[in-house]
Amino acid sequence: MKPQGVHPEDAESTSDASSRPDTADAEEVHVDAVESDEPLLPARVHRPSDLMRLLVGVLALVVLLAIAAFAHGTTSGLEQDINKGTGQAPDLLIRIAGLASSIAILLVPVAFAIERLIKRDGLRIADGVLAAVLAHGVTLATDLWVAKGAPGSIQEALTQPSPGDIHALTDPVHGYLAPVIAYMTAVGMSRRPRWRAVLWIVLMLDAFSMLVTGYTTPFSIILTVLIGWTVAYGTLYAVGSPNVRPTGRTLIAGLRTVGFHPVSAAREEASETAENGDRGRRYFVTLEDGPPLDVTVVDREQQAQGFFYRVWRNLTLRGFATRSSLQSLRQALEQEALLAYAAIAAGANAPKLIATSELGPDAVMLVYEHTGGRTLESLAEDEITDELLRNTWRQVQALQSRRIAHRRLAGDAILVDRSGAVILTDLRGGEIAASTLLLRMDVAQLVTTLGLLAGAERAVASAVSILGPDTVADCLPMLQPIALTRSTRATLRRLARERAQRERDAVLEASQQAKQARLEEATEDTRPVLEKPDKKTVKAEARAEKRAIDEAIEEAREEDLLTQIRHQVLLIRPQAPVEPARLERVKPRTLISFIAGAIGAYFLLTQLTHIEFGPLVANAEWGWVAAAVLFSACSYFAAAMALLGFVPERVGFLRTVAAQVAGSFVKIVAPAAVGGVALNTRFLQRQGVRPGLAVASVGASQLFGLGCHILMLLSFGYLTGTEKTPSLSPSRTVIAGLLTVAVLVLVVTSVPFLRKFVVTRVRSLFAGVVPRMLDVLQRPQKLITGIGGMLLLTACFVMCLDASIRAFGSEGTSLSIASVAVVFLAGNALGSAAPTPGGVGAVEATLTVGLIAVGLPKEVAAPAVLLFRLLTLWLPVLPGWLAFNQLSRKGAL
Repeated sequence: MKPQGVHPEDAESTSDASSRPDTADAEEVHVDAVESDEPLLPARVHRPSDLMRLLVGVLALVVLLAIAAFAHGTTSGLEQDINKGTGQAPDLLIRIAGLASSIAILLVPVAFAIERLIKRDGLRIADGVLAAVLAHGVTLATDLWVAKGAPGSIQEALTQPSPGDIHALTDPVHGYLAPVIAYMTAVGMSRRPRWRAVLWIVLMLDAFSMLVTGYTTPFSIILTVLIGWTVAYGTLYAVGSPNVRPTGRTLIAGLRTVGFHPVSAAREEASETAENGDRGRRYFVTLEDGPPLDVTVVDREQQAQGFFYRVWRNLTLRGFATRSSLQSLRQALEQEALLAYAAIAAGANAPKLIATSELGPDAVMLVYEHTGGRTLESLAEDEITDELLRNTWRQVQALQSRRIAHRRLAGDAILVDRSGAVILTDLRGGEIAASTLLLRMDVAQLVTTLGLLAGAERAVASAVSILGPDTVADCLPMLQPIALTRSTRATLRRLARERAQRERDAVLEASQQAKQARLEEATEDTRPVLEKPDKKTVKAEARAEKRAIDEAIEEAREEDLLTQIRHQVLLIRPQAPVEPARLERVKPRTLISFIAGAIGAYFLLTQLTHIEFGPLVANAEWGWVAAAVLFSACSYFAAAMALLGFVPERVGFLRTVAAQVAGSFVKIVAPAAVGGVALNTRFLQRQGVRPGLAVASVGASQLFGLGCHILMLLSFGYLTGTEKTPSLSPSRTVIAGLLTVAVLVLVVTSVPFLRKFVVTRVRSLFAGVVPRMLDVLQRPQKLITGIGGMLLLTACFVMCLDASIRAFGSEGTSLSIASVAVVFLAGNALGSAAPTPGGVGAVEATLTVGLIAVGLPKEVAAPAVLLFRLLTLWLPVLPGWLAFNQLSRKGAL
């Protein structure tokens, strides 16, 4: 705990009290003289809740206009029913309601503004006036759009002939009603029930009178309300809302209302991250006549912090793994108080709650007895004893005995006082009557927290000694990063990066030592300088370097913490469940894949709607379709050659071909650049290739394939640019592409951050790939097989696409092989970069646009691409699934 800065309001009040003690009564002087140290507060804050309401309002406006545009019959019937029902209202009542509402709709906002100005809350009034002005501008723009450019159905839904002039139309949006709604929303009248009730009654009377007299339509009223509401929240988010956080002086006054006599209040330091920023601001308060207090203040700004992160977690994780992202201050106060009382009743050491109170309409405070102590993560390594670990588990056991879930057992939520007693804090996010899954998540979180501080062995041993082996074993399915707190996940990622860096450093050091040893041997060699070493010597040196690197990798390899914890638990309970529980409702990759696939499907559908497939299929050249099928089948043999060319060990060719066929199934459920690499690496490991060498072989194949891909793209691009010119001068497009690549290279090499990033990645890649390439270079036939397989693989795909084009094209619509190759290579590159499985959507769109760009008619390009993707992506899925299952049963995958 550490005081931070003095709030200017508190400093001013203190100086005022010291300068005029004779003119103020004793109680007021005493209040002003109290010290209250806290950092400066921003004058305005941008609330995520305002942004969410703005987005909801915009969406509601779009839906309303869509209904008005496409449901013309429904809107007309609704207007007729309303006019028929309101036509029976007494004329005198309508006139009185209209007159009263017209007067009151102006008087009520003015009266509220006067009341706020008297209470010195002019900032809110200014925000309201700004929102009203903007709403009036939006209404004018909307009226102009409806009159000049809107579809006829929308104009009919929002307007009708004016009762005073049948040749004129009523206003689509009420020019005075929308600004009033924007004003009342921006000034926060909704948080004052009496003013809110009065104004809504006035607005409803005004809308009713105008609807009955025929000066508006139901859709016009709804549109007016939505515009005012949306503009108000857009204004509040843009300019920020006045900061209503209670100051130190407000906190002191609130403590006095519940019977305490504070002397000083010091703000505790805390990191307000997206995860724990909503836990409230904490103060250390000293009293005149008693022990100090720990006070937590929660306001609307704390409630808003981390809002979007919690919304994302609620969308992607199952309900039992998350907590509510929307919670009122009253609910937060009641939940924290309930958890505090329940934890103490369960026998756990938790801060004792002694008072609660509201600090105005926008904040609450919770008063605890002062606990003191240090957080568990701040203790030195020698202070974390086995007894301390067991005491921590005893507190969790007390909570779990009453089915209370803490939900955040991180290192900063556990305090240790001077006597060594463990105190559990931050109970605000917990749950009573928790499910078994939540209790297991608590165990998984705490064993990970203690493992980070004391090691996996001690953490598991202490948990087993208190909870028993069965309870600890049952938590293994929850031992996954997604079930842990955000701070714990960040720590695990940092440790993983450090572990990977140590492995890379070990490999580089081993490689350098091997080179140094060869240099020393060369200097001591008595052979003539010009005499070259024989092949046996070169092979022996390469094997020695490879062996040194393998040993360095094995020595540097470390297991991550979660794996260590699992191994420790399995030593005690070998039959414990290890399959991770499914906590994610939807994965981010799945969501991105769905969006990208929807975009690609929309693009293809727009292209296909203008094509008549009946005559096209009837006139298709089935001989070229058969040729396309043959080229697609040959691509799997070429892919097997491209892989085996970089594997010096002996691996069966036909089984490798089967693995490539299985890859056609894998790339449907994973991005193309990820699924194929993982499957080939796993396949080589199962064929007896060591894990490090398998990764290096696949990496060498991918690296060499990337180089071949770029060279072929540039070569065919050059040929495409010279096809229509008498000389061999490249086209301007090729020159522009080369210049763009050169500029990118210069930018990367000139910016230190980018240069360091690229160099680090390249070093880590070459650390494992280069020694593997040395092994391949010792066998020229292997290198020829690999290079030939890559070229043959590209040729198969290019010929398959060319055959698909010829199947639907006529004599004059065929393209040159160079043009087809350029289109395929560009589409394949984009498909590898796209996050969708198999590049779905991205490849189809790129190939179609590319073929049209090089001169192929749209009526031929679209079906040709569909046939090509059908043969290379969709039809091989069933054989791929069968091959995948067959290889899995035989232990080859």
